[in-house]
Amino acid sequence: MSQTQARTKNDEPETFHVGVGDLTFCVETRGDPEGEPVVFIMGLGAQMTLWPDALLEHYVREGYRVIRFDNRDIGLSSHLRARLRGHPVATMARARMGLNIPAPYTLRDMAADVCGVMDALGLASSHLVGVSMGGMITQLVAATWPERVRSATLIMTSTNSPRLPMPKASLMVRLAGIGTRGSDEATVVERSMEFWKLIQSPGFPAREDELRERITYNYRRSHHPAGILRQTRAILATGSLSSATRRIRQPVAVIHGNADPLVRPAAAAQLGYLLPHARVELMDGMGHDLPEPLLARFAEISFETINQARERTN
Repeated sequence: MSQTQARTKNDEPETFHVGVGDLTFCVETRGDPEGEPVVFIMGLGAQMTLWPDALLEHYVREGYRVIRFDNRDIGLSSHLRARLRGHPVATMARARMGLNIPAPYTLRDMAADVCGVMDALGLASSHLVGVSMGGMITQLVAATWPERVRSATLIMTSTNSPRLPMPKASLMVRLAGIGTRGSDEATVVERSMEFWKLIQSPGFPAREDELRERITYNYRRSHHPAGILRQTRAILATGSLSSATRRIRQPVAVIHGNADPLVRPAAAAQLGYLLPHARVELMDGMGHDLPEPLLARFAEISFETINQARERTN
């Protein structure tokens, strides 16, 4: 593993790249370097910058070492070049039937990436917080390498089972990327604004100017639509995680929105069934985003789950 670090002031986040096999990952750390590590794993097509600073700062104030990174094929981490085979709609249909899907990589590879990043940082184990696709990756890490995971906080995620309810119909075409045209900043920002308005929390809608600013910032940081399509294919090719999820024994918290149109609330119920020791919290008015008014509550639930892990080791 190689690590080239851009040093900043001790109280400032540090951003650097680490090498994991043939890939490099853009990583940011903040907080007490000697504190318990908490690794944040982002969702489909989302850069690490979509983790709200306000959420991360809750962990910093509690003395944790906070780590986030860009997944492969997104942001400032390695972009792959593999081409996808098969029409998106046909591929989704095959996935719903439980058939094999060709893909350059799967979520299992992305779970191994997490361990690789941890190795590069010298972390034998860590608490994990995963959102959406990142929650699926978290489940795989916890089930496959249980010694690496102290606790898991799963936010608006699922087992990826084809038996779960599908996203609302208005989102399906957008997820498949059908008919998408234009990659200039203005076009992409407007398209992203429309999508986020469909999935955001109806009880806690974001201010339009703040939403536009965030989307524009991330477009300028990195725009890589091919990576989003490959990550989507990775989800479809992985199939159901249910058998892996059942093996998780670490303390787990499941946080989900009652108004999530993308990963439906039934996904949280299934996780609760497969993980009877998990704490399941359904949030009224929450969609498929991380609304600012709920961040303190998310952190509180996560801290209580981390404390459970501590009690096990004492």
